[in-house]
Amino acid sequence: MAPPSDKSRGIAFILAMVLGVFGAHRFYVGKIGSGIGMVCTLGGLGIWYLYDVIMVASGQFTDADGRRLTRWDPEDVSPAMLPGELTPEVLEEVEALRREVAELSERLDFTERLLMKGGEAEGRSGEGTRR
Repeated sequence: MAPPSDKSRGIAFILAMVLGVFGAHRFYVGKIGSGIGMVCTLGGLGIWYLYDVIMVASGQFTDADGRRLTRWDPEDVSPAMLPGELTPEVLEEVEALRREVAELSERLDFTERLLMKGGEAEGRSGEGTRR
């Protein structure tokens, strides 16, 4: 899977809405040829323009390298958040969850042992009362 584009989906969306019939959003992402095509046809007489607005808004629009514009503001996302990489904050959360699961497992084991001992004690007391 290709990493997301470094271009901003928010900027592309604004350009598509305001100057989309002139292909401004396509020039922004590096699609110069199709941008010129939009200028010449006035956004495909509005149809191409509407299609692109929907594609940008839905996150399916790609840049010249075929990478999807998924980030509304790419400056807020650290470079470590590329697919397959974990930030220290995520690793801390995973470790905290691991500790919680381990504690719950210990509590469950303890409860099972108590229930087993309680069942054994009832069995012994029941035998003594029958005689």
